[in-house]
Amino acid sequence: MPEAIVALGETRRVVGRLHFESDGRRQHSRFEYDREWLEAGDRFRLAPSLTLRDGGFFAAGRGDRRNALHACFRDAAPDSWGRALMTRALGGGLTEFDYLTLSDDRTRHGALRFLDDGLEPLSRLSPPVPRLVELERLRTLTHQFERDPDGTDEAVLDLAGAAGSLGGARPKASVQGEGQLWIAKFTSRNDRRAVERAEVATLRLAAKCGLRVPEARLELVRSESPVALIRRFDRRGEVRIPYISVQTALEREGAEGGHYTDIADIIRQISSQPAEDLLELWRRLIFTILVSNTDDHLKNHGFLYSGRDLWRLSPAFDINPAPTRQRMLQTGILEGEPFEASLALALEAARHFDIEREDAERTASRMAAVVNGAWREAFRAEGASAGETDAFTAAFQHEAMERALALA
Repeated sequence: MPEAIVALGETRRVVGRLHFESDGRRQHSRFEYDREWLEAGDRFRLAPSLTLRDGGFFAAGRGDRRNALHACFRDAAPDSWGRALMTRALGGGLTEFDYLTLSDDRTRHGALRFLDDGLEPLSRLSPPVPRLVELERLRTLTHQFERDPDGTDEAVLDLAGAAGSLGGARPKASVQGEGQLWIAKFTSRNDRRAVERAEVATLRLAAKCGLRVPEARLELVRSESPVALIRRFDRRGEVRIPYISVQTALEREGAEGGHYTDIADIIRQISSQPAEDLLELWRRLIFTILVSNTDDHLKNHGFLYSGRDLWRLSPAFDINPAPTRQRMLQTGILEGEPFEASLALALEAARHFDIEREDAERTASRMAAVVNGAWREAFRAEGASAGETDAFTAAFQHEAMERALALA
């Protein structure tokens, strides 16, 4: 039965032990806290549902094998892109425990580490973290892997080490530079729009609207396949900061969805600054509607640990405008209502975030004016051509935008 010591940060402070079992068809795990951790004055729950007590917490992969690990451990494991790389590098038949523990220890999300009894990482994919100057080489490797996953033997281990621990489905890798760790997001060979230019431009728009976002910039700007660099917000130099997704905080599994009001409820329970986080989340909802972000599922919201068993809403990330006619959200606004990108529903929901209706309308109008007046210039500033910019028009010019502007 494979198992791992679960530890935190660069000090490798032991928190507990993770046990895993698989019979080829079924997989399940048990986590239990270490006695010293439970008795420590600065202990905290790894997730709201993992209460500080003796005994095991069980997870079973019924329906979806990924559920064989508790959600806080799934947050530290790779998603589609990283899993594909790891499978190619290490071979088929990997268990959920393998995907979690064998991926690169240095670059995985958050502060959790998975160690052997000698307190050494179990990871088997640990080539040097690439530097910023290697972006062009990494971009070439990702395109090669997308084009022919079976034909990249010489480079796949390097690529799996750089990207295997990251979440999401799109091609990406970890890089280091300027004393920081970054996520490099690459244009996919299948893209039909300037996705990476759009993401960086949209993060800049979010900052203009006063939202908290990570530092972001575009590299290889003049090429047809620029690279979006996003600074990791779960690192402060060498310090790793504990992180959980909202999906984990809400105890949701797989594709199970939720609502922004659900997130508001958990903010009230676990946030060290609930009033600030409630306002921030509602403003992110308005921004999501204004820019037609359709990537707002529960894994794309998160919390960073802030001390005393409390958390803070993480900076916003993975905001991707989508110029589609069906303006739907992946996280609903109000329970019982359709998952439409509806300004009316967002304004109705404001009271659930302790925001008065008049203040909500004023905020929505102000944000709409910023986005409407600046989005084209933001795209041009990231090197988007007139045609590339026009391709996103429907994401920014729509009925919800018009209604928000009319609130002034």
